[in-house]
Amino acid sequence: MRRRNNRAWLGVAPVVLIVAFSAVLPLMTVVNYSIQDIFDLNTRIFVGFDWYRETLRDPRFLDALLRQFTFSATVLAIEIPLGILVAKSLPRTGARTGMFLILLAVPLLIPWNVVGTIWQLFARPDIGLFGATLTALGIEFNYTADVIDAWIILVLMDVWHWTSLVALLSFAGLASIQEPYYQAAEIDGASRWQVFRYVELPRLRSVLIIAVLLRLMDSLMIYTEPFVLTGGGPGNSTTFLSQYLTTMAVGQFDLGPAAAFSVLYFLLILLLCWLFYTSVMRSEDG
Repeated sequence: MRRRNNRAWLGVAPVVLIVAFSAVLPLMTVVNYSIQDIFDLNTRIFVGFDWYRETLRDPRFLDALLRQFTFSATVLAIEIPLGILVAKSLPRTGARTGMFLILLAVPLLIPWNVVGTIWQLFARPDIGLFGATLTALGIEFNYTADVIDAWIILVLMDVWHWTSLVALLSFAGLASIQEPYYQAAEIDGASRWQVFRYVELPRLRSVLIIAVLLRLMDSLMIYTEPFVLTGGGPGNSTTFLSQYLTTMAVGQFDLGPAAAFSVLYFLLILLLCWLFYTSVMRSEDG
């Protein structure tokens, strides 16, 4: 009987140690803080799940959660079909393809705080190109005072920043489809919609799952862009979960409640991504 060779684990061990140090240990620290009332470095009181119950009953948390879901659903509903449309409009071959792909990747290379600053200037009603144009057309637009205007500019900013990711992934999926599939569809007299529905979309499933998961996780964790652009205002209309958590942990220094908030936040993102992935996989198997 041959003995199993486990030497391959030696190559994986450094990665496991790095992940344990950079992810698991900090998470365990946060979980430890979430069940204590921390007064200072030496004074702590065990409170069990009190902070979790308090967070789930906090109307500010529930309002931020509703805003978070609304924002994530809105940007996903726009960016996924728009990204596919952009990818389908790109030339598959030729010198122009590389140029278009580079241009598409430019927004993804811009730091998040710079994205917020760009759109802050772009949307200003006095000097911004977008805001000043609307003002000149007689349309009142002020994202610092009007809730709807603030949401419009936030959604536009996110769509501009991240649609390229969906487009690039979709383009890679479309480029992998072999020409005989299109030739067979043409022989059968399939329309453009039928080609997309029965030829392209099934072969885009894998990349679209990745795109939706990446955008879902990122939209649920968005912080820098709305913080720079609107500061969470007007009022609390654009204060999302990450901003509320930062205010609690850094601004108010409520480490216990903030830690419980962080754990719930982490579990929420993990649960949503798991539900989406398992539902897609089950439908694919069926």
